This record gives sequence, C-alpha cells and structure tokens, in this order.
Amino acid sequence: MCRAWRSWRTKTVVQFNREQTISIAALCLLLLVCVFAVGLSLQVRSNAAYELSERRETLSHLAARVRSGADARARTTTAAPAAAFLDAGTAGLAAAQLQTYFSQVAAGQQATVISYGVEPARREDSPDTIRVQVTLEVSQKSVQGLLYQLESATPYVFVDSLAVQTPSTTGQRGAQDANLRLTLSLRALWRRGSA
Repeated sequence: MCRAWRSWRTKTVVQFNREQTISIAALCLLLLVCVFAVGLSLQVRSNAAYELSERRETLSHLAARVRSGADARARTTTAAPAAAFLDAGTAGLAAAQLQTYFSQVAAGQQATVISYGVEPARREDSPDTIRVQVTLEVSQKSVQGLLYQLESATPYVFVDSLAVQTPSTTGQRGAQDANLRLTLSLRALWRRGSA
C-alpha cells in the first residue's frame, strides 16, 4: 500500500504541478495582455495629447495672424469725415441743407433748378437717410460734370435714379447744346447736429 500510495501521490503531485504550471502560465499570459493593453492605451493617449497641443499651437498662431491682419486693416480703414454728412437738427432741416447744396452745385454747372420735392423714406432706409427729388434743366455737356460733382464731393450725395427728358431740337442752336430736363432722386446721410 505504501507503494501505491507513493505512486498515487507522485502522480497527483505531477498532475498538480502540471495544472498549477498551466494555470500560472495562463495567469501570466493574461497579466501580459493586460499590461500590453494599458501600455497601448497610454501610448494612444500620449499621441492624441501631442497632436492636440500641436493643433492648439497652430490655431493660436493663426489667431494671432488674423488679429494682426485685422488690426492692420483697422489702422488703414478710416471713417467718413464729418463733412460727408449733412449736419442739421431735424430731418426737414437736413433736406433743406441738401437742396441748398444741390442748388450750389447746379449753379456751378449752369443748370436751372425747376423744382424740389422731399421723397418719403423707403423701408430699407436707415433713420439718418434724407431723400430729395430734383427736376432741373442742364446742357448735355454739363450733365457729366454735375453728376461727378454730386457724387465725388462732400457731403456725400448718391444719385439713386435719373430720368432724362430730351426736348425737341427745333428752334435750338444745335443738338449738342440742347438742354435736357433731368429728374434726379438724391440720397444723403445726416447726423443730428446743433444747426
């Protein structure tokens, strides 16, 4: 019985050692897989953090370039001078000021003003827009000078529409010197002033 006991014990110990070795090997393999997974996860996270810091740095450089470009544009962009606006206390006074200014420009181009009329504000107009309609007679040679003087000097006056009526050429010196009847729709901006 002793021999059988020893044989069984040896067989059991060997079997036990084999099972134990396989279990330990499986445990070590599982531990190795876990360590590899954690290491891979940390590597991916490190790479992502590095990429993020590079993108943030690139973004901050771009933002600085945009800011410097905007600052440069702001320094070069100037606001309209005060003379570009009609300076009057009310919209009615501003319309009268626009009519006076137009009369001076028309007189400089030997044009005769026939009538003035204040146009109602349009829906898209801002509250500081003044509209005036003017009918005048002017020679064909002076039309271009009149329009140029209106739109290039101060206060800023914009010609929104222009209607031309040609007179009959009978009884006049020539078609080149014939007077035209113009109806202009003018628009100007005003600032509320003390005037």
